[in-house]
Amino acid sequence: MNSIALRLLKTVSLLLAGLFGLFVFAGNLLDYNSNYEYVQHVLSMDTTFEGNKLMWRAFESSTVHTIAYWGLIIAEGAFSLLAFIGVYHMLKNIRSTGRQFNRAKSFGYYAFILGFTIWYFGFIVIGSEWFAMWQSQIWNGKETAMDITSVWIGFAILLALKDEDLDA
Repeated sequence: MNSIALRLLKTVSLLLAGLFGLFVFAGNLLDYNSNYEYVQHVLSMDTTFEGNKLMWRAFESSTVHTIAYWGLIIAEGAFSLLAFIGVYHMLKNIRSTGRQFNRAKSFGYYAFILGFTIWYFGFIVIGSEWFAMWQSQIWNGKETAMDITSVWIGFAILLALKDEDLDA
């Protein structure tokens, strides 16, 4: 048995994810230098363990730092936009058939694909493992990224629950 309440829960979950993405996106623009400094230190690997044998992976070019940072900002903005478009389509179809509501969730799926790419692949796989961010006492965002990814997993699973026709 499916209800409007479950559809609303899915929609609100996507809305909250979109708001999170919007706040991260805006924070990166409004506090550009602080967040740029984070990217700069991670890519430079300048706060990893002394004698680190992985230093050949480091990028010290400010051009690379700027490109990486703008790529991150654009991806976070796109994540938020996809989530908001998904919320719009879900609300528009909140009382539609199960089939129509299921189709309305596709932008939410795309948002979470991008969210996993940003926070899991970008911060955990690339930042933490490739650039050894986990070694830094100061510029380590691995735990935060893992927390965000865990929430996205829960939201994505909730979103993926099949919606049937509403009870009369």
